Amino acid sequence: MRVCVYTLGCRLNQCESEALADSFAREGWTVVKESSGAELYIVNTCTVTAKAEQKARRMIRLFAGRNSQVVVTGCYAQMAEAEIKKLGDNIVVVPLVKKAGLLSLARHIKTAEMNGMTLAQALRSFAEPDSSPFDYKASSFSYHSRAYLKIQDGCDNSCGYCRVHIARGASRSLDRSEVIRRALELEGEGFNEIVLTGVNLTMYDHENEGLGGLMLSLIPRLKGTTRLRLSSMEPDHVDERLIEACSSPAVHPHFHIPVQSASDRVLQRSSRRYSKSHLEWVLNELRRVKDDPFLACDVIAGLPAEGKEEAEETYCFVKDMGFAALHVFPFSPRPDTVLYNAPDRCEERVRDERAERLRQLSGQLHEAYVSRQIGRKLEVLLENRKDGLWHGTTGNYLKVKIENVPPFSTRGELVSGVLVSPDTLRLS
Repeated sequence: MRVCVYTLGCRLNQCESEALADSFAREGWTVVKESSGAELYIVNTCTVTAKAEQKARRMIRLFAGRNSQVVVTGCYAQMAEAEIKKLGDNIVVVPLVKKAGLLSLARHIKTAEMNGMTLAQALRSFAEPDSSPFDYKASSFSYHSRAYLKIQDGCDNSCGYCRVHIARGASRSLDRSEVIRRALELEGEGFNEIVLTGVNLTMYDHENEGLGGLMLSLIPRLKGTTRLRLSSMEPDHVDERLIEACSSPAVHPHFHIPVQSASDRVLQRSSRRYSKSHLEWVLNELRRVKDDPFLACDVIAGLPAEGKEEAEETYCFVKDMGFAALHVFPFSPRPDTVLYNAPDRCEERVRDERAERLRQLSGQLHEAYVSRQIGRKLEVLLENRKDGLWHGTTGNYLKVKIENVPPFSTRGELVSGVLVSPDTLRLS
């Protein structure tokens, strides 16, 4: 039988989806992409924006319309179970708090079918067992060439625009010894790049030695050829220990910072727990320990309290700090959040104009960053072959095609070469 795990949202969702796909592959299922036909679709949803929820509904309807069985889980499923169930009779909703139980679904289906049940009956008889958010781990990754390791879940912050903390709950951290054990296990299985993921990754063990302490313990245990990548770094818990860990050659020079706004007034209105000056410190320190790293950021256009002056302050900040890419989101009022009915937000037309201006800036900044990399020697992970050429992602997050790859090279291998054009890396 065929299963498709379709993922929306963050790298943490990708990590969890890989573990779900792996659990089905181990039971003999064929894992396929969404463009292929499947008897079962699992949709791992996101609730960050209204647009993410809208896309989830569209894909759920599409898959349900193929006369397949559809299981919906994730943050949106946690917040709108009744709404999702109305989309079709062949849809089963598994709320986020029970999502890890899906790791045993493939085995349950096999047992149920041996007892004469149909797939639909098996899904409806499925009783999710007790589970932990850290049950997600995959030894094979059906959709990615790198390994994803979930080490943190939940969030103790209550940002005024975000309801992920409502869906995911309080921050929890995987025990340090277990993180190290799982990382070494992934390394032993041949993965040359491991992505550390979490809902709020820098909140890992933040009351003790934090993410930096974990990494300083982990890195000496890894082979010298294994690389770490961080999924995202909320700035409020970036400290000197984490900066020290990021200085290691084992850490890729690629960091994603959810800036959201560079106006202290807007940050305070949104209950963000850092200042513009702290953002500057984080970025300057990352540049101090890494040679021209790829620095990306999230920016929300049109947050409440953002007037013309505050919008310009954010625009100038991201331009002057020379980010390599901006992920721009128009402010999307989310139910159950403090800012849902905020009276001091700008008109949608103005919000969208600001977002478009930031997107144009992102294109300019990205082009400038890539041009600086031409002629430099970079590491790249081989991901897939297309039209006779390997394609992959460099350590500093450039998508390239790769020339002169030896014929015996395999997917997931880490190699080095010189960037000879914006999208081409040549091995020597």
